Amino acid sequence: MFVHHVYFWLKNTGSVEDREALIAGLRKLSKVRTIREFHIGAPAGTSRDVIDTSYSVSWRLMFDTPEDQESYQVDPIHLQFVKACSPLWSKVVVYDTIDVPGQV
Repeated sequence: MFVHHVYFWLKNTGSVEDREALIAGLRKLSKVRTIREFHIGAPAGTSRDVIDTSYSVSWRLMFDTPEDQESYQVDPIHLQFVKACSPLWSKVVVYDTIDVPGQV
């Protein structure tokens, strides 16, 4: 299993239109064939010192293999998403994880 979690900070943080445009772009992006599962999220509104709620939208993807994730990176749908939606964000942070050996 390969998990690809992306956090987006919008340039216009208060813009509902920009947020909805990014979410619409992510929904189109979900059509990439190597994506096993996806989740589009927003800050939950929880408040503890260890929680970062400064981002606007999150995008969590599950792939069967690291190779599937690499294929996603060069998929024309992904490339079109970046071209169309990158003007909306000011910052992107990505966390990639793999399974820890020995999990049940």
